[in-house]
Amino acid sequence: MNFTLDPTRHAAPQVVEALRAAIISMELAPGIALDRGELAQRFGVSQTPVRDALIRLSEEGLVVIRAQYTTQVSLINVPAAREAHFLRRSIEIEIARQLAMTHEQSLINDLRAQLSCQAALAEKKDFLGFMAADKEFHRLMYVAANLQRLWSVVVRMSGHVDRLRLLHVPSAGKTESTLSAHQAILEAIESRDVEAAQHAVRGHLSGTLASVDEIQKRYPEYLILA
Repeated sequence: MNFTLDPTRHAAPQVVEALRAAIISMELAPGIALDRGELAQRFGVSQTPVRDALIRLSEEGLVVIRAQYTTQVSLINVPAAREAHFLRRSIEIEIARQLAMTHEQSLINDLRAQLSCQAALAEKKDFLGFMAADKEFHRLMYVAANLQRLWSVVVRMSGHVDRLRLLHVPSAGKTESTLSAHQAILEAIESRDVEAAQHAVRGHLSGTLASVDEIQKRYPEYLILA
C-alpha cells in the first residue's frame, strides 16, 4: 500500500481514501487484522488520523472495530450489498430516464470515450482498471443529471458490492457482458429511448448479485450470507 501524504490536505481524509482503496481492491483482504500503530507508521502520521479514518470506515461497514482496539477488515456482507445495490439500481433507472429525455451531446461523447477506455482495459485483463472505468462511466451519468452528491452517497454505501464485483469480474464473459450493457445504455440514451435505457440499466445492475452463489463457492471465507 503505497502512500504519500499531501501536506496541503488534512491527514485523516487521505488515510480514509487510501485504506478504502486498499480494501476495495482486496489488497487488504476481508478478515485481515489492522494495527493502528503499524498503519500510523506506514502513513507517516500519528495514531489520531488513523483512528478517525478507521471510525469512518467502520461507519461504511468496511472495517469492524472491537474492544481493546482490535480492528479487522470486514467480511463482505451480502445483505448489505443487496441494500446498496437496490438503492443504486433505483437511482440509476431514474437517471437513465432523465438522460434519455434530455441530454447534451457532450455526455454521449464522454460515455463513448469511457467505453473505449474500458474495452482496452478488458483486453489487457486489468480488472482493477476495468472496475475504475466502469465506475467512471456511471459517475458521468450522475454528473450529467446534476446528482454528484448522490453519487458520493452511493460510493460510500457500495464497498461490499464493489468487492463482490472484483471477485466476479475475472469470471468468463463478465467483462464482455459489462461492455455490452454499457453499450446498450449509451445507445438508448443517445436515441432518446426511455424504456430501453431503463431496461438496460436494470439488466446491467443485476449481474453480480445474481452470481453470489458462484462467488461464495470460490471464496467462502470472504462472505457473510445472512
